[in-house]
Amino acid sequence: MIQIERNLITDDSIQRQYPAGSTKWQIAKMITENDAVYSYPSMKFLEFELDARKELVNASERLNNSFFSFRLFKDSMCNANYWDRTREGGFRLKKEVKPHEAVRDIYKNSRLYGTECATAIVIVFYMALVEVLPPELFDNLFSDIYLMDWKYLDKDLGVHTYRNVRNALPGDCLYFKNPDVNPDTPEWQGENVIMLLNGYYYGHGIGIKTSNEILRDLNRNRAYGSETPAYLMDQIVKPDFIYLASRYFTYTRDRNQ
Repeated sequence: MIQIERNLITDDSIQRQYPAGSTKWQIAKMITENDAVYSYPSMKFLEFELDARKELVNASERLNNSFFSFRLFKDSMCNANYWDRTREGGFRLKKEVKPHEAVRDIYKNSRLYGTECATAIVIVFYMALVEVLPPELFDNLFSDIYLMDWKYLDKDLGVHTYRNVRNALPGDCLYFKNPDVNPDTPEWQGENVIMLLNGYYYGHGIGIKTSNEILRDLNRNRAYGSETPAYLMDQIVKPDFIYLASRYFTYTRDRNQ
């Protein structure tokens, strides 16, 4: 359900604002039909979230279709024109480059990049936001990007973990856990994914697959004799769309004064 300025909207009036079957239409439909209440200060905040979620889906599909490779941190690689590779295998933004250009380079020169699945999800976050935020604002918010894992997230992403979530939405990050992973293949201990449309998920290295397909791949890499199958955890990770929208609206207001 959707709540706008304390008014609960339970019909399909919001869906009708978008072309039937479009990404934003499908996401709006899922939010409307969800048992949870999604509250927004105004309609424009919902519109921002729909735009951001659409771009999260698009970024996942584009990254999957690129030459961006899966590599362990010890073998990770990046374009040295934009990033400094650290000893632990992360990518730190060079001080002399613009953040939005460095993020876009991952699309343009995907052959030069390779890392693990957690870093790929963080990259998807930035790739989506570079499409919805003006370059100047993006650069201001994310002036010191370090692409590694969840420990190094920029505070302005506002990424939080929400537990006991029954109905995820496209653009949410979820985790498939393989508790009895084969010790010879520790990279299969789990898979960070972005939820897409129509029951599909994107995971770096595993590709775009259904839940059953991802679970099948993980279960093939369980310890010998294990009776504990892989499973999808009931938690999601996502940026703070309300906060990011407020920064965006403040920026555009100031620019227009």
